Amino acid sequence: MTKKRRSGLIEIANLAGVSKMTVSRFLRDASLVSEPLQHKIKAVIDELGYIPNKAPDMLSNAKSHAIGVVLPSLTNQVFADVLKGIEMITDAHGYQTMIAHTGYSADKEEMRLRSLLSYNVDGVILTERSHNAATLKMLEIADIPVVEIMDSVTPCIDMAVGIDNFAVTKTMIKRMIKKGRKHTAYFSARQDDRSIIRQKAYEEAMLEAGLKPHTVATKEASSYSLGAKLLQRALSEYPQIDGVFSTNDDLALGVLFECQRLNINVPKQLAIVGFHGHDVGQAISPQLASILTPRIEIGKTAAELLLKRLTGEDVEHKMVELPVQYLDGESL
Repeated sequence: MTKKRRSGLIEIANLAGVSKMTVSRFLRDASLVSEPLQHKIKAVIDELGYIPNKAPDMLSNAKSHAIGVVLPSLTNQVFADVLKGIEMITDAHGYQTMIAHTGYSADKEEMRLRSLLSYNVDGVILTERSHNAATLKMLEIADIPVVEIMDSVTPCIDMAVGIDNFAVTKTMIKRMIKKGRKHTAYFSARQDDRSIIRQKAYEEAMLEAGLKPHTVATKEASSYSLGAKLLQRALSEYPQIDGVFSTNDDLALGVLFECQRLNINVPKQLAIVGFHGHDVGQAISPQLASILTPRIEIGKTAAELLLKRLTGEDVEHKMVELPVQYLDGESL
């Protein structure tokens, strides 16, 4: 695979109407140039999809045998499992993984990706579907295989591996309704793309059943304590609540622990369902109902697709959907 020509400092300087030295200073430390020039140079860099080159020139067209992996969180068990799956494949084929963390920020993704691409990684695995225009331009210029993970439906840049977040959420809400839950609320954190997709699926399932949806959402990071806070809020504004569907197991476990503290019987008074099916939820009593997602398999499949492309093999299916398991546990 021949990579496209990368822009250089002279081209950036000419388009921005500044000297090469000014561009160099900006790249070293933006505060070294005036604010108007910062905006002008940044605009040109974004337009060109500029990628610095930190590898020796003689290696710039050679394979690095490194894969860039961009994750939104390094503490979330979901992405730890995904990374484990990726490295099961890359290790076996002599590839290194270069890991970057974005904190669910598109701006940080752009910054981290520029750094990864500067080391001439052979391919990248991304976790989100929403990207800055500059990110998309850099990937176009880099001209390397890209796999986006965790979602199998949203249009992708190149290849994708994941689950149908909308369909699996809707299926679980229907299971809750069938169990007699008429006043289920949806608990959401961060408000990232996948949480919003799950919210829309929840709302559609409730409305189709003639029920009124009620979402309790925040942009805070998920945690057990946040789950407890969201339950307190829901009990106050939606006292008839008889079920909670959470965008992840952390929130759901927080709800469960708070129910135990408040002597709310689970599932008799309140059913609780999470998302991802972490082992901790299956080790407690009552066992947490959840949707078990194939995180390790997602990582393995993403790495396999990337390596197929790098070795010149045809990739028959660019969008791969993997199955989930519905765990009713003892909380539904």
